[in-house]
Amino acid sequence: MSEEEAPEPDAPASTDDERVSAQLFGEWSVDDIEYSDPSTRRYITVTPIAHTQGRHASKQFKKSEISIVERLINRLMQTEENTGKKQQATRIVRDAFEQVHERTDENPVQVLVTAVENAGPREETVRLKYGGISVPKAVDVAPQRRVDQALKFLAEGVQGASFKTPTPAAEALANQLVGAANYDVGTYAVNQKEEKERVAAAAR
Repeated sequence: MSEEEAPEPDAPASTDDERVSAQLFGEWSVDDIEYSDPSTRRYITVTPIAHTQGRHASKQFKKSEISIVERLINRLMQTEENTGKKQQATRIVRDAFEQVHERTDENPVQVLVTAVENAGPREETVRLKYGGISVPKAVDVAPQRRVDQALKFLAEGVQGASFKTPTPAAEALANQLVGAANYDVGTYAVNQKEEKERVAAAAR
């Protein structure tokens, strides 16, 4: 067969692969995520990659360029029992996302973003020393720290609800995400946020 008679090449076979790879865990879309808080939007990065293998670990403030899902996974590892168990933490998050979807019928990535926005405190207190007296002073929280604090509260809530209890970690995480996304004050993360802001309001 001559070159003129050769059939035109088919559509690229990688089209489906690219679509799948653009989904978190091969299942959840990271497109069209809505942000209700403009101050934290640039610090809540959503990508389909849940494991960057620590390539940004030594770069200051590069954590904000890592997917918020991977940052949650890393936070879940920061306990004595789970240190370094990234595959286990990833599995917990994947299972929790499936439970969140079953309960809310929403994209669990969107639920996580909303939960982080709702759980980040806007005010906290610092201690100022005047002579020998320590006085609490209310200060605004930087957007990047708000995201850090929200992830910390979510991870602590999961640890407290699942450690040495019959509740699986994935179920505890799903409870925290759904509760924080709905701004349920009974959820540990939202409760801690409210407590920090209450203490800061008293210190104004």
